[in-house]
This record gives sequence, C-alpha cells and structure tokens, in this order.
Amino acid sequence: MAAPLAAGEFAVLSNGFRIAADRHERVGDRILLHTEKGITELPASQVVAIEKEEVAPAPAPAVAPEPPKAVAPPPLSPRELVDEAARRAGLPREIVHSVARAESAYRPDAVSPKGAIGIMQLMPATAAALNADPRDPRQNVEAGAMYLRQLLVKYDGDVAKALAAYNAGPGAVDRYRGVPPYRETQQYVEKVIRGYVAQGGR
Repeated sequence: MAAPLAAGEFAVLSNGFRIAADRHERVGDRILLHTEKGITELPASQVVAIEKEEVAPAPAPAVAPEPPKAVAPPPLSPRELVDEAARRAGLPREIVHSVARAESAYRPDAVSPKGAIGIMQLMPATAAALNADPRDPRQNVEAGAMYLRQLLVKYDGDVAKALAAYNAGPGAVDRYRGVPPYRETQQYVEKVIRGYVAQGGR
C-alpha cells in the first residue's frame, strides 16, 4: 500500500482566492501562514477556511524496474507553465492566465517599450527582487505569479488594487489609495478582470 505524500494546506480567503502554506497559526485577530519562504500575515476576518492540500499517494515501486532511459521531457508550453505557477502560488489559474494573456499573449520573447520582459512582463528590477531570470520562461512565470500573490496579500485580496499595482507599481496605488487615474492602468485592470470572469473566475 503506497503511503500518501506530505501535504500542506490552503487558506481560503473571503474573495475566493486560496493561498498555499505549509502550516498556519492564529495570533489574536491575525492568521500567520508559514511557508519555506517566510510568513504571510492576514487578517483573520479575510480567512474563511483552512483546507488540507489533496495529494495523490506515492506510486508503489514496480518489481524489477527497467533502467530509465535518458530522455529529457519536452519543455512545458507557456500555458502549462502558467498552470504550474498558479498552483505553486496558490492562486486561481484563471487570474494568472488572464494576466499572462493581457501582458504578452503568452509570448516568452515579448519586450515592452518600457523594458518589461517575457510572458508576465517583469521589469528587470522586479525580477531581480524575486531572484528570477526574466528571460527564462519558467522563472518568469513563477516570479510573476508570486509577485501577483504578494500584491493580493498586500491589498487584503482586493483584485483591482493588486492588478493596478502589477501594472503601474504599488507606489501609484498607495498614492491614489486605489486604482490610479491612468487610462492605461484602468483599461488593463478592466481587461484582466474581464478575462478572469470569462474563464469562470469569481
């Protein structure tokens, strides 16, 4: 009988988002989510449930297995990378897909006039802060999803503010206390949310 793999858990927020963690604890009116990268602190009122991560049991070893062949697996497509990064960041795949589609149409070689790079259009400074190579598609998408998660936590799950900060920077959102009055940013937020909802997000 195969033993189940070690599982973590997810904090389910009141807006439907799920944040992955190894474990959690409650301190007063705050919930602390522990991960290998540190601690994420949330208001307890934002957390409606803690769910255990479902994992499949480890497969039992085959009898007298044949030596594995040295064949490299095919690289994941940009959409598959987005699926994987969303799962690792504990975000709905629909929101990460909508950001990737709005930012670059899933193009790993995309470079904006402002210097944003790759599928998730990371600025070099943002990528460096996340220890990621923005020209590596996997690192680019992983870092973009993690950055989006950080912004959602920063703005207590407010999707519009988090997307505005992804586009225009947290400084602009903090300065205007909401989505800044930039036409490009307002159109970006509307486009991503519309794409998210169209894929079944809520």
